[in-house]
Amino acid sequence: MARPRSEDKRNAILDAAIAEFASRGAWSTPTSAISRAAGVAEGTLFTYFANKEVLVNELYRQLKTELAEVMLEDWPEQADPKTKYRHIWDRYVYWGVDNPEKFKVVSQLKVSDQVSEESKAAGMAPFLRLEVLARECISNGLIRDQPLPFLGAMLGAMAETTMAFVAQAKSRKGRAGYCEAGFETFWRGIVADA
Repeated sequence: MARPRSEDKRNAILDAAIAEFASRGAWSTPTSAISRAAGVAEGTLFTYFANKEVLVNELYRQLKTELAEVMLEDWPEQADPKTKYRHIWDRYVYWGVDNPEKFKVVSQLKVSDQVSEESKAAGMAPFLRLEVLARECISNGLIRDQPLPFLGAMLGAMAETTMAFVAQAKSRKGRAGYCEAGFETFWRGIVADA
């Protein structure tokens, strides 16, 4: 009789994958290292994830869902668009700073051809509210009419640069200052000309 699956073991495997992928790289990490770090037999890993590709895709979806939950928590529905963008910005920057291993793994996986199109679509689905915000701002002439993937890439690149400086700041005031400066630079870059 097959043993019932344990949510704790599954989570231990995913947590171990994050740590190992951040350290070694997603595609350089053998499943044996993940199993060892999780404290389970390698066969146990395959009880939960049929192969490494399935594990990677599941991990990608989980991390993207977590990030979306963080970014959209306490969404300021009635706020002006700049405040909404600042909400997104702050949460993304501080999630990356507070979760460097997760951030590193998401960065690796988002450019990987091993993550399926289905997983990429599932990973983007929770961010629909951000797409709607961008489309509304473009149609209202508030931000520049640029392709959404370009705007998203600009936000990501500038936020990631900001993360590096926030992470190195020695004081809370310094962290907040870098976060503010990064956002204002991003905002001035996308706001439509007056």
